[in-house]
Amino acid sequence: MELILWRHADAADSVPDSERPLTEKGLKQAQRMAEFLRQRLPSDTRIMVSPAKRAQQTAQALGKYFHTEKSIAPNCSVQAILNAASWPDGEGTVLIVGHQPVLGMTAAQLLCDSNIGFSVKKGAIWWLTNRDEGEQATLRLVMAPDLV
Repeated sequence: MELILWRHADAADSVPDSERPLTEKGLKQAQRMAEFLRQRLPSDTRIMVSPAKRAQQTAQALGKYFHTEKSIAPNCSVQAILNAASWPDGEGTVLIVGHQPVLGMTAAQLLCDSNIGFSVKKGAIWWLTNRDEGEQATLRLVMAPDLV
C-alpha cells in the first residue's frame, strides 16, 4: 500500500475556519504540486479530501475525481486518517489531502511509532509505503511545493 499525505496549500486567515480559501500563493503551490503528482500517481489512486475549502481547492488542482471525507476534517485524529486510507491492509495508492498537525502526527506514528508529529509544510506531500503488511511505513518521498 502507498499512502500520500498532502497538506493543503497556503490559505487566507479568515473565519470561519472551514471556509478559508487558498491565497494566490496557495493556488500556485497547489498547481505546482498537482503537476508533480499527476506525473507520478497511479491511475487508480483513491483521493480523499477534507471538507475544508482550502483542502478542496488544493485537491481540485489535480483535475481528478476525489471523495470528500468528513472524517478527515481539521482536528481529526491519526486513527481517522488511517481508517480513511484503510491502512495498513488497503491496496493500491491513497492520497489524503488534509491538515496539520494530524498529517505530521500520522507520518510520525507510521515512521517512528511516535506521538510527536513532524512539521509538514503547507502544500507539501509525504509519500509512505507499506510493503510488509505491518503498520510501520517506509518513507519514499517528501516534497515541498517550492522545490517542484
